[in-house]
Amino acid sequence: MQLSSDQVLALAPDSSSAAAGKKLANVRVWRNLGQSDEAAWGECQGSALYQVRVELATFTVKCTCPSHKFPCKHGLGLLLLATDANSVPAAEPPDWVKEWLSKRATTSARKQEKQEKQEQEKGGKTAESGNNLTSDQRKRLEKREALIARGLDTLDLWMNDLMRNGLASVEAQPATYWEHQAAQLVDAQAAGVAGRVRHLAGITGSRPDWPDVLLGQLGRIALLTHAYRHSDTLDAALREDVRQLVGWNVEKEDLADTGEKVSDEWYVLGQWEYDDDKLRVQKTWLLGRESRRPALILQFSAMGRPYAETFLPGTRLTGDLYFYPGAARLRGHLANRQANTTAIADMAMGYATIEEFLAARAELLGRLPWQDSFLLVLHDAIPVCANYINGPTAWYIRDRTGAALPLRVSAPWQMLAFSGGQPVDFAGEWDGETVLPLGMTAEGIYYPLWRVS
Repeated sequence: MQLSSDQVLALAPDSSSAAAGKKLANVRVWRNLGQSDEAAWGECQGSALYQVRVELATFTVKCTCPSHKFPCKHGLGLLLLATDANSVPAAEPPDWVKEWLSKRATTSARKQEKQEKQEQEKGGKTAESGNNLTSDQRKRLEKREALIARGLDTLDLWMNDLMRNGLASVEAQPATYWEHQAAQLVDAQAAGVAGRVRHLAGITGSRPDWPDVLLGQLGRIALLTHAYRHSDTLDAALREDVRQLVGWNVEKEDLADTGEKVSDEWYVLGQWEYDDDKLRVQKTWLLGRESRRPALILQFSAMGRPYAETFLPGTRLTGDLYFYPGAARLRGHLANRQANTTAIADMAMGYATIEEFLAARAELLGRLPWQDSFLLVLHDAIPVCANYINGPTAWYIRDRTGAALPLRVSAPWQMLAFSGGQPVDFAGEWDGETVLPLGMTAEGIYYPLWRVS
């Protein structure tokens, strides 16, 4: 398995699980260790003898222990051992591993068969078109449309009052001022707009130019609400984006009908997490080797549950990526994932200069003005710092022409250690103001930077 111990430990749900996994990365507590192209397995002696198995394509762990954490410490210990081929020898899987793999293969085949069937039927009418709906479905659809419309009307009145009173009036407002309006939008089933309103609470008073930033975000929200009301005048792709941004969902099962399929080898360049109301959100950035298409995978977790899929930064995998419908075609869902996950050694698909990247970003914003984040992959980049007299130290990523973008990290010493001050291939997420470091290659090794940020 071509992975490092740091990459494996990135799968740990918390620091205590990582520490416990390290302790179990010892062959003395294991029996019947083995691995094949598909899986790794072993029996770990704890308070009982636990059977542990890992599917290497997806890093899915199955253990007989009673832990509610995913992956459990036994799975982490096995994966850490598997990074050393001498510790986990190649072998024929035992029956209990074969049965598990067979069940997973059967489930995967059914999903693929269903996907292929949907693709063959592609071109049929979608639910939103109003065709093939029962009377009750049509009534529910119309009821939600009316509910969202009333919610957006209330929001517009609120924003008009805010502008009439002046932005200075909100500086002393508590977070509940924004949360109350967001909650009303959630009740109106416009959760997408609610999230944007909730984000406004963190802008006021956060920086010297906060009124300008707040005004810009309010303008984007107003543009979205007006676009939704006039969606019948938009082209089909932009109309799909506007509906999704407001709160309408496209189910993964419907992507064969409405999405764009791209088969490629996908580089997992980085991921990070944040809280959105009661959900934990994971953002994972992929880049296609041949298509050079960036893809954003969003996964959601409620009540501490594990994400549906595991993506390990610094690896590359082969599969079919279905892009959600829209003008940007950026968010996607990976299907038909193959069991050939390997480590990233290069990033030959990026931009030569920051100017090229910003030009591509401007083109995308022209198609979708509400896009908040962009994948930046830059060749021959150097992390640098600028020390200001009587001021803070600022960090930048600089290209070969001397142009630079500010980094969203206080002290990227690990980046400097990996690069040694020399040009590297760099991956990050640009939000319009700063770059969040995701990873970098140096001397043929890809270093995920999630711990730096």
